[in-house]
Parts: sequence; structure tokens; C-alpha cells
Amino acid sequence: MPVKRDESFTSSARRAQIVAATVATIAELGYHQASFARIAERAGLSSTRMISYHFDGKDELIGQAIVTVHGDLSRFMHERVSAQQSASAALESYIRSLVEYLGAHRAEMRAATEIFLNFRPEGGSPARDAATGLSALSHLERLLTWGQESGEFGRFSTRVMAMTVQRSLDGLPLLLAADPDADLAGYADELAALFARATRA
Repeated sequence: MPVKRDESFTSSARRAQIVAATVATIAELGYHQASFARIAERAGLSSTRMISYHFDGKDELIGQAIVTVHGDLSRFMHERVSAQQSASAALESYIRSLVEYLGAHRAEMRAATEIFLNFRPEGGSPARDAATGLSALSHLERLLTWGQESGEFGRFSTRVMAMTVQRSLDGLPLLLAADPDADLAGYADELAALFARATRA
């Protein structure tokens, strides 16, 4: 039994290492230049066979990379937004937390954007289909419904407002690519104030 646990831990650690190298390679070189050879070199692997041993092809590897990035972002956001006691505070926390995360994890966000624009798994849908689907907005719609039911927010389409909030944030990685010195604190302040006015009862 101890040997099996050690093997499992070693395998998980190696997979995580390869995923981290994949994210870093895509962030630096772009999606189409992130070959197994480049990823193996960054991960310090002796051969690309090590990647093939742990992942059933590039689709699985890229899929795990985006799951890892989004999982980290989701945990970061949930910890901060769920601590708020009102819908208005939660909406402001959502906006500010996402801007903060994007600013602190630029490489990961560049990689996620590259995957979003280019990843088309065999037999599946492009990565952007999941990101632009209605399920991706459900968390914001629930938050906005909470605010309307509590009387904090006025009457508006929660679908339209959720889409507007999310898309104003989705474009930030592209802004940072064009202007790395953009004032993120000011960006967050402006967005928080804008949507406080837009949702006010």
C-alpha cells in the first residue's frame, strides 16, 4: 500500500508539473507554438514521451490546463465573494476580485485567452463555447436576483446585466496585452461605481 500511495503522489505531482509548464509555454509563445517539445523542455523532461505517458494527447493536456487555471480563479473568487453579507457588496467584491486576480496572474490569463480563442478539441466544442454559454453567467444572475429580491437592486433583466458585467471583465486580458501598465485599481474603481449605479434600486 505505501508504494501505491507514493506512485499516485508522484504521478499527480508530475501531471501538475506538466500542466504548469503547458500554461507557461502557451502564455509565452502562444497556443500554436506550444508543442510537446517546447512543453517538455520547460518542464525539464527528458522526452515528450513523459507527457504522452501522463496525458492521452494534447486535447486532454490543454483541457486540464484550462481546468487548473479556472479552478484557481474560482477558488480565489468564491473565498472573497461568499464572505459578503449583501448583494451589492458581493457584486463589488466580484468585480474587484476578478480584476485583482487578472492583474496578479497575467501569464495564466494570457494562456487562458489563447486557449479560449484557439482550442478546438476533437469531437468537442471550442473552449469559447463553454465560456460564452449561459451556464457561465448563472452565478452572476443568482447574485443579481438576490439583490432584486432583497430590495437592493432595481428592476432589470438579470441576464442582460450579468452579460454586461462579465463581458466588461472578460476583455481585461486583451487590454493588458495592449497596455501592460494599465491602471487596474482605477479600472476596478470605475467598474464598481458604474455597476453600483446601474443596479441601484
